[in-house]
Amino acid sequence: MFFKHFYDEDLAQGSYLIGCQTTGEAIVVDARRDIAVYLEEASRQGLKISAVTETHIHADYLSGSRELANATGATLYLSDEGNADWKYSFEGDKLYHGSRIKLGNIIVEAVHTPGHTPEHLSFLVTDGAAASQPGYYLTGDFVFVGDIGRPDLLDEAAGGIDTRFVGAKQLFASLRDHFLTLPDYVQVWPAHGAGSACGKSLGAVASTTVGYERSFAWWAPYIERGDEQGFTDALLAGQPDAPLYFGRMKKQNKEGPALLGARADLLELSVQDVQQGLEQSSLIFVDTRNRARHLDAHPVGALFIPWGKSFTTYASYSISPEHDNRPIVLLADNQVMAHAMRDRLSYVGIDNVQGYLTSTQGLPSVSSDVLPVKDINPEQQFVLDVRTANEHQTGHLPNAKQLHVGRVIYNLDTLPKDKMVVVHCQTGGRATVAASALRAAGYDKVYELEGSYEGWLAQQPETASA
Repeated sequence: MFFKHFYDEDLAQGSYLIGCQTTGEAIVVDARRDIAVYLEEASRQGLKISAVTETHIHADYLSGSRELANATGATLYLSDEGNADWKYSFEGDKLYHGSRIKLGNIIVEAVHTPGHTPEHLSFLVTDGAAASQPGYYLTGDFVFVGDIGRPDLLDEAAGGIDTRFVGAKQLFASLRDHFLTLPDYVQVWPAHGAGSACGKSLGAVASTTVGYERSFAWWAPYIERGDEQGFTDALLAGQPDAPLYFGRMKKQNKEGPALLGARADLLELSVQDVQQGLEQSSLIFVDTRNRARHLDAHPVGALFIPWGKSFTTYASYSISPEHDNRPIVLLADNQVMAHAMRDRLSYVGIDNVQGYLTSTQGLPSVSSDVLPVKDINPEQQFVLDVRTANEHQTGHLPNAKQLHVGRVIYNLDTLPKDKMVVVHCQTGGRATVAASALRAAGYDKVYELEGSYEGWLAQQPETASA
């Protein structure tokens, strides 16, 4: 059996290519939209992708399952479990609890494990050439390393009402009746790792085992003693803020993500064209340089989305295609870099990239306004804390309003335009993302707090309460 784990550090998302080396058949589980990585690996291994599936309707990224099935002619398998509100509305072969996909010597068995979502499936994988029982468990957003999937996302991001309590009850049953009935040796391979908003304390290693989670996971004692209420209370407490783009991802993944197909090469645009677009507000310009260079000088109206580990995440916070579908122009060193950026934006359904610019030279530029800590005055300024609710509760500036960076552009009507808005996060990166989004939306009195929260905290007397 061939088994490969693909992992994107930005979205903390894992997908899988599993193949039978005897027959050359392969399946991909939880694909992302840059499907070339699966095609290239399958080709290297002499495999043909004949099946594509996913564990559930994802909220944090736009699925590539439909794209991959369309490109390869593979059979697309989709869960038909759960309630009518959360069933796929595009075509695919239906999977139910106990359904099996056979690929040569390999058997992939669907297990209905609701809780994170009603339709959620996990997949037990048996390598028939070596064993008669499953040895691998693709758990999606059901069981992570050291944690389990949160049951509140339908409430937080998809318009549900109190679905979290039903979800918690279902997770309890899924753990008790399915996960913990498996042998200790079964390997657990989840769809997310540390940094994902699909749980609150995910481990940073790629995989675990049933036995390890049985012995050490925080939730295991609750299951062992049958304490469903204690489990529910512990599970729901302290869940991180859900970025509001999750609602768009849920809807698009349910209805069927748009097919990208073969994409044309991006063209390098002229400074004059970009300047005209910025002056007319007819395009979105993305400054992908590092924070120091953006703060020093950036084109008027540019969004700060630095190229690096958090590029996709920050883009999803700053651009909402359902509300603003203007063409996007990227600052990139060359066409190869621009294509890589475009691929990553596609992970979260930001597809309207028009072209790229290799330098900001010639564009009217401004520096970011930074407010020294000594000048903070919550009585006269609107202090905006764009950290998570958990971070805010740990300690915050007096009278600061907490609004997660991933919710700012969706809540502009709650922010004043007639007074200075002072934005901060923990150390500054997220604050610059949020501040640039506010400036691009027409807020002209936006300042970033020098040193952000840590800078403020360092200048407080030791006896002061955070």
